[in-house]
Amino acid sequence: METATKPAITVNTTINAPVEKVWELWTLPQHITRWNNASDDWHTPHAENDLRVGGKFLSRMAARDGSVSFDFTGTYTRVDNHRKIDYTLTDGRKVSVTFEPGTNQTTISETFDAETIHPVEMQRAGWQAILDNFKKYVELFSKFERLVFETTINAPAETVYRTMLSEKSYREWTAEFNPTSHYKGSWTKGSKILFIGTNQEGKTEGMVSRIAELIPNKYVSIEHYGMISDGNEITSGPAVEDWAGSRENYSFNEANGKTVLKVEMDSNAQFKDYFTEAWPRALKKLKAMCETTPNN
Repeated sequence: METATKPAITVNTTINAPVEKVWELWTLPQHITRWNNASDDWHTPHAENDLRVGGKFLSRMAARDGSVSFDFTGTYTRVDNHRKIDYTLTDGRKVSVTFEPGTNQTTISETFDAETIHPVEMQRAGWQAILDNFKKYVELFSKFERLVFETTINAPAETVYRTMLSEKSYREWTAEFNPTSHYKGSWTKGSKILFIGTNQEGKTEGMVSRIAELIPNKYVSIEHYGMISDGNEITSGPAVEDWAGSRENYSFNEANGKTVLKVEMDSNAQFKDYFTEAWPRALKKLKAMCETTPNN
């Protein structure tokens, strides 16, 4: 009987960060949960990592719509600090990860045994996408701090989702940030959307963004890539460097008729205090709106 072979596949990327920082973000569970996905409709809600020879790791990978999840697990066979990690997956396949330091750069190469169910190119593309997501995460990490805000609302997720995003009610709860706050555009995945307000001088300002992911009643991810200054959209140059690539994510988790709304957003140091003060007020307003909505 012919035995199915497992060809080795290699993916790689070069990251603009020193190897010490790359190693830290690659190996700590609190960071793994933020970059370990090939596309925005998947995530890693839980990770464990015992980084030593004989130690085990676990990354729980799940579709954001709740349709499917699985545990990616294995055992370490080699750990050379800042240089190399080898491990064996629970199905027996081998994986080797090398970290090659440069001048404020690090090249990561992953070589893994392919499985025999999916086409090799599909596997290559999937692992490369996760690696590319890691590169993006590392390079944005020094620019932004991830702020997290959460509230429990006595209403189903559909009500919270609708109230949060509908044009009229959006203006009402985001007035806690700016009394003139509103948006123009669509919440459709991939679409452009503008978040707009008027400053104290009466000039129009805001953010130019796109909807990176949208799963109704479950998850919304907004990627900011430009800004509005005096009514003009600016998407390149020094003026947008402080915000380009930042994310703002909303998760809606319903249980027993209540919804836990979690907001995660990237902020630079300049606006951290502003968001830390304004988001709890805004969520309090949104909670009150949802809980008084007829037939919620």
